[in-house]
Amino acid sequence: MNQIEIQAVFESAGQPDQQQIQLWVDTALDDFDQDTEIVVRIVDEKESAALNEQYRHKSGPTNILSFPADLPEGIELDLLGDLVICAPVLEKEALEQDKILTHHWAHIVVHGVLHLLGYDHIDDDEAELMEDKEIAILHKLHINNPYIEVKDK
Repeated sequence: MNQIEIQAVFESAGQPDQQQIQLWVDTALDDFDQDTEIVVRIVDEKESAALNEQYRHKSGPTNILSFPADLPEGIELDLLGDLVICAPVLEKEALEQDKILTHHWAHIVVHGVLHLLGYDHIDDDEAELMEDKEIAILHKLHINNPYIEVKDK
C-alpha cells in the first residue's frame, strides 16, 4: 500500500486533489513491490527557489524537487521520500506548452516518484530510460506522451 501525505502550503484553482495524486503515485509504483510513504508538498515560487538554491545550487523555482529518503542503517521505514511541487511554475509550464493542466500535474508527480526510485536524466541513456518509463506510466492513465511538442493549431 502506498500512503501519501499532502502538505498544500500554496493553493490554486487547478490543483489536483488527494485522490488524483494518490492514483498517479500508485500507477507510478505499480511495479514496485513494497509499501511506501511519500510526502507531497505543494509550494509557492519562493519556497521552491529557496530549496532549489539550497539543495541543487540553482537559482529560481523549479516545477518539482525530489528528496529520496536517506535513512540511517538499521532504521526500517516505508518512507520513499518527499516531493516538493511548485504549483505556480507547473501551471505556467502547462500554459506555455499548451498542455492540459491535470495531465501536466500527473506527469510531474510520476517524474518525481521515478526520481525517488532512483531514476535520473543526467546523461542521455538515463534520460531516455526515464522518459520511456514516464510515457508508459502515463499511457496507463490515458495521458499522451508529454515529450511530443504540440503543433500550432
